[in-house]
Amino acid sequence: MKLLSFQATDGVRLGIKTASGIVDVRATAEKTGLIAPASIEEVISSGKSGQEKLQQVLSTADEFLDEASITYAPAVQTPNKIICSGANYRAHVEEANFTVPDYPIYFSKYQNSLAAHNEDIVPPSATKQVDYEVELVVVMGKQAKNIAKEEALDYVFGYATGNDISARDLQTRTNQWTYGKAIDQFAPIGPYLVTAEEVPNPQNLELKCWVNGELRQNSNTELMIFSIAEMISDLSQTMTLEPGDVIFTGTPEGVILGMKEKVWLKPGDEMVCEVEGLGKLVNRIAE
Repeated sequence: MKLLSFQATDGVRLGIKTASGIVDVRATAEKTGLIAPASIEEVISSGKSGQEKLQQVLSTADEFLDEASITYAPAVQTPNKIICSGANYRAHVEEANFTVPDYPIYFSKYQNSLAAHNEDIVPPSATKQVDYEVELVVVMGKQAKNIAKEEALDYVFGYATGNDISARDLQTRTNQWTYGKAIDQFAPIGPYLVTAEEVPNPQNLELKCWVNGELRQNSNTELMIFSIAEMISDLSQTMTLEPGDVIFTGTPEGVILGMKEKVWLKPGDEMVCEVEGLGKLVNRIAE
């Protein structure tokens, strides 16, 4: 299923994307007398039973919202952790003049960084060097502690398109990246959260990013230095990954940081990030 979150007069609602339009889960459940999860978080925490209830809602739905009419919310709203992988594509390591890491490099973002599809991004005045990074985002579905990489993908709930927006002047002023990464709105995720059974091989998905219609990034998740399974297993050795936790898995080459002539993002610029099968995430830089 392709799940999404959208704004309504009574708060954020859960939706399901179909060929006919968007199913408002709450409205459909109330109409048919079904009991169903009311949010992405409830779906994740309820496991298989939550998805089975959503299938029941789908089977009875006869009213659909026009997708163009909805205002998206971030695909997830309340993750316990947002963990990001840095320098995880060899070509990006080379363009940025980094050293190929022997171990995964991690940094954190927080709930303040979440943003939605079609949301305008307002960079802080402290930065003049805003950059884009298309990434595959992983959302955990089960608690994971000390798990082997061979079983790691069994703990994933779903996948989404993400943009690890970065303030390079703030990121690179020390060897700790958080100040230039964990910025308000600098982690858009969406438009959808696609459940894992619809992504049989997350290690072979195309990633693309366009800026103002120009293709800047074009790669594949098979080129990661550390695979998704390796990172999940590695993280689980030192911290308990919880349902709903988010992992940004790194960006390929083509970012502004790696260009000889660096023209940083400015107000009015449009970023379109796409991961194969997961949808196009669109955001614009605002004043």
